[in-house]
Amino acid sequence: MKYWLDSAKNDMGAAEQLFLSERYDWCLFIGHLVTEKTLKAFFVYKNDSKIPPKTHNLLKLAEASDLPLTEDQKLFLDQVNDFNLETRYPEYRNEFYKFCTKEFAEVYFSKIKEFASWLTSQITFDK
Repeated sequence: MKYWLDSAKNDMGAAEQLFLSERYDWCLFIGHLVTEKTLKAFFVYKNDSKIPPKTHNLLKLAEASDLPLTEDQKLFLDQVNDFNLETRYPEYRNEFYKFCTKEFAEVYFSKIKEFASWLTSQITFDK
């Protein structure tokens, strides 16, 4: 669990730097990794230190962890899933880059930080 949280924290720092350097597409790609790693930490927490599923799908990770989510949170995770796909593959990358403005990235990066903070607060270390 600590590995995943430490890795997510490190990636959050990288995402912050990418945002400041106006690399908004990559900021959101790393934001997806932050969300994924935080969900994997939660999975480990809820499942007696079992290895988390080898998936990048945020909704599947949440479901595997029995994480109760609101409909808004489910929609958010589904949208953040796109940041992984659209940044990784050339056929999607140019389109993603075009609509990945500062304003767009600001909204989603803020939500990513908020979600990661909320999810981390659900993990108690005295378990």
